[in-house]
Amino acid sequence: MKITRIGLLICGAWLTAVQSPAQVEYVDPNIGGVGYLLEPTRPTVSLPNSMLRFYPARRDVLDDQIHSFPLTIISHRLGELFWLMPSDAEPDADTWHRRAAYDQEKTMPYYYSTRLDSSLIQVEFTPAARCGYFRFTFPAGKPLVLLANRGDGELAGQGANAVAGSEQFQGMKAYVYGEFSSPVSVADSRDGAKSRLAIRARAPGKVLEFRYGISYISIDQARNNLRREIPAWGFETIKRQARDAWNQKLGQVKVEGGTPDQRRVFYTALYRCYERMVNITEDGQYYSGFDHKVHQDARPFYVDNWLWDTYRALEPLQMLLNPEQEADKIQSYVRMYEQSGWMPSFALVWGDWHAMTGNHAAAWMADAWFKGIRNFDLKTGYEGVRKNALESTMLPWRKAPKCPLDDFYAEHGYYPALHPGEPETISLVDTNWEKRQAVALTLDQSYDDWCTAHLARELGKSADSDFFMKRAENYKNVYRSDKGFMWPKDAQGNWIEPFDPKFSGGPGARDYFTENNAYTYNWDVQHDYNGLFDLMGGRRAAEAKLDQLFREDIGRPRYTFYSVFMDSTGMVGQFSMGNEPSMAIPYIYNHLGAPWKTQKRVRQLLESWFTDTIMGIPGDEDGGGMCAFVVCSMMGFYPMVPGIPRYELGSPVFDRVTIRLHNGKTLQLVCKNNSRDNKYIRSVRFNGKPQNRIWFRHVDVLQGLKVELDMSDTPNTSLGSEAAELPQSSITFDPRTLAQ
Repeated sequence: MKITRIGLLICGAWLTAVQSPAQVEYVDPNIGGVGYLLEPTRPTVSLPNSMLRFYPARRDVLDDQIHSFPLTIISHRLGELFWLMPSDAEPDADTWHRRAAYDQEKTMPYYYSTRLDSSLIQVEFTPAARCGYFRFTFPAGKPLVLLANRGDGELAGQGANAVAGSEQFQGMKAYVYGEFSSPVSVADSRDGAKSRLAIRARAPGKVLEFRYGISYISIDQARNNLRREIPAWGFETIKRQARDAWNQKLGQVKVEGGTPDQRRVFYTALYRCYERMVNITEDGQYYSGFDHKVHQDARPFYVDNWLWDTYRALEPLQMLLNPEQEADKIQSYVRMYEQSGWMPSFALVWGDWHAMTGNHAAAWMADAWFKGIRNFDLKTGYEGVRKNALESTMLPWRKAPKCPLDDFYAEHGYYPALHPGEPETISLVDTNWEKRQAVALTLDQSYDDWCTAHLARELGKSADSDFFMKRAENYKNVYRSDKGFMWPKDAQGNWIEPFDPKFSGGPGARDYFTENNAYTYNWDVQHDYNGLFDLMGGRRAAEAKLDQLFREDIGRPRYTFYSVFMDSTGMVGQFSMGNEPSMAIPYIYNHLGAPWKTQKRVRQLLESWFTDTIMGIPGDEDGGGMCAFVVCSMMGFYPMVPGIPRYELGSPVFDRVTIRLHNGKTLQLVCKNNSRDNKYIRSVRFNGKPQNRIWFRHVDVLQGLKVELDMSDTPNTSLGSEAAELPQSSITFDPRTLAQ
């Protein structure tokens, strides 16, 4: 047989296709499925950013019993809607509460399958955007499916093969309409306010399929969703469409090199970055939990965002990958403000869950605006963040107008703290758990006010801009120079004593901080690192302090430390990899003229804490909040300061990363001589031009950028060390200078 050169090329291309699985096949939804101390990840099956999301209800992936199969979930890890289980026996009173042991489980983003131990019933599931599709295989040939409400609700049979109903949750309703693949009989019963249906196939058979639509508007709309998204029977067709949807999203980023484990970690993290926000628009309309009305809108309406977690890395990553969608998400926040009167923090499907600290919609909007994402109503959005800053309380987990503590902040420039044992005097404060978090509030608000000042300037509101820029310096009021730490201060201006930067503040240290201690919050001044370094005694002193952060012992037994700081997992010295306020800290060396230390530390953190295992995420993942750090850091760059359109280099794990942008351009990072040992950048080129800086602009990316890095096992201590080449972060820095 004669083999031509063309034949060899075709054969080689075929072998490459066979040997290189699609990106979605690298995803393992069970990575992180056991939490270190708090919440595990869930093996979510859905389409990217879709309304309907599914996972088996259980404690974690080591729980060998499934409680039930929900038809959808309410919000990322905040509960499920409806209850479904196949059965091989007549239901009795205990059946509706019995857990099922399982085996032979397979989970992909687009497909789930398991077999129940006692009955050998196989359960399969695949998703559409607002619909789900189950396929049950009954070895005994007697199909029986149990369907119930988890909360108050009504369910009933509809004709020969359909069911429909609703379930109440958090002051609103979810609706379902579903059809079985063969005629069924339906027996209903009640459990208090909960409706229960025992659904039997009228004829024997081993396979019974169930396709259904979910709606927040009505049963009729749920039926319409089903007719549009799953118009015909065909489980494998819907499964293939779901797989293709994931490959389209994940395929936007192509990585080459690295190990199979690293590729699984990377693409699993990228998959997690599409778990939220979710589009709840149904045929050009949506139900809003912010005013409890149905709205018509040509643009999609997104909900389910935990902004304290996501503004740092997830939203900046999505601005790079999906800028049009980011504009829709921000405009959804604007709509929420128009409907409710307040700019939300955690925008859930049922309304604002005013969790955590800060006014981070300001940072999100500023970051988008200065990256050229302008398709949202900035004027109204600014009105909302301004109102939150001046008229809402800053207290964590409280949605209320300002209180005397906020008036104190406005006058004195810091949130006052209480001394140990001092009784709380403000009734609005949660005295059981969240407390005042006085230092964290001051730091968060300082940064958000800096972002708000720049938004005001864009709108020509110079007085507002000056006002908020002055407030952006308030972080200095809680830095205690003689101790070298951010430190709580009482209403009389006295430093709180006694105070241990490692441990003080009660359970969770929430008297003074949020989920972390002073060692973490020492560095939470994103908008003015230069000013922070000055407070610390200059760059060299700040560098030594940052070195010590990773070396400082926790100073007590681990079980004692974690009894207070259960969120501070993934510890390296006093650094916590498992919590979002720490994510930028390893990159601060770039601002100190020692980027080789960033390169060394980031590689160590990725290799140590983010692994291809069920404990491969060191803290609460929070729907992409943590995994976005993994995606960015493994690619080799990080969006260090939301609001400044710039990315800073770390140490890429892969030999080549190619990102397809929505404007048709590409961002490429090519690493020569890359390996586990060769983690240091020896030289940098941008589009072929040698560089001595270790950062690049968003505008350069949009024009098409190729970053070439020559890697070495030895640090290049001069690269990125010149003062003129450092990434600027000062309170006077103008983000517009990087957008030109």
